[in-house]
Amino acid sequence: MAVTAQTEQVRAPSFFTQRRWRKLQEFSFGYTLLAPAFILLAVFELYPFFFGAYISMCNWTLDCRKFIWFDNYVRAFQDEDVWHAFFVTVMYSVISVPLQLGLGLALAYLLFQKVRGQEALRVMFFMPYITSSVASAAVWAYLYSPDQGLINFVLGKFGIPAIKWLGEPTGIFNLMLRSSGVTLPWWGEGPSLALLSVIIYTTWVFVGYDIAIFLAGLGNIPTELYDAAKVDGASGWNLFRHITIPLLSPTTFFLLILTVIGTFKAFNHIYVMTGGGPGDATTNAAIFIFQQMFQYNRYGYSAALSFLMFFIILILTVIQNRVASNRVVYD
Repeated sequence: MAVTAQTEQVRAPSFFTQRRWRKLQEFSFGYTLLAPAFILLAVFELYPFFFGAYISMCNWTLDCRKFIWFDNYVRAFQDEDVWHAFFVTVMYSVISVPLQLGLGLALAYLLFQKVRGQEALRVMFFMPYITSSVASAAVWAYLYSPDQGLINFVLGKFGIPAIKWLGEPTGIFNLMLRSSGVTLPWWGEGPSLALLSVIIYTTWVFVGYDIAIFLAGLGNIPTELYDAAKVDGASGWNLFRHITIPLLSPTTFFLLILTVIGTFKAFNHIYVMTGGGPGDATTNAAIFIFQQMFQYNRYGYSAALSFLMFFIILILTVIQNRVASNRVVYD
């Protein structure tokens, strides 16, 4: 039987059913559409990842003429400066995370009520988050200036002497006890005043994002639950404790993971405001890796430190997921 070119069709192989053949065509079309994304992922994500792993096991130069295996990783565990940078990072995270989430939840709960100027307040709190971190950090560094800063200017009106907000490496507890002559060890002196000043800026920037996410979570809580509880005589605190907090736990868990990861990766504003100083008071892990890479040209060592930080963040995320997921209420 003659078949014209216009009506000729490619038949599926005999071992394929028509249904499977159509599915294969659909999958092929889908993967064809995804191919550009896969290529970009391979070029800009996978290749740098594996190349960084390769560099981390080399000597200090990029050409890697000498392969030293895991010597960079061993050195990192023996480097006291690495441990100090990790300690600063942990202290920065331990203070920033509860402060951001607690303040964000409190402000979101207040803004969720019928407050005058509610929309304007929401925009005002969110503005710092969408502002360039480099620009806003530079402005805050000027505000913290001991000579020309607005903060010290206002304090001076009340007879308080100028404070070196970003220039004081001493821990705040030792500053409080300075007049008594008591000096606490490094692990008990608390964060330096410079680090605490950076934390205040960090909270100012990111609390607006937390408020926006918490507001979205509050909007998903059925109002019928509040109405039923009020009929039973529940107080405002009981409503917040037994309804809001449990049903807001998925949102809190989401923000907790993001905030912890963000504090461990913090770089831009710290570099602009202090550069890691004074001394190494604000030298966290990201600043320390940057210094090893661009100041000392220790490419292999900085790559090894980056991978160690990656695994630390990964382990912390897994631990948070295991511990907190059992307390998250999704229904």
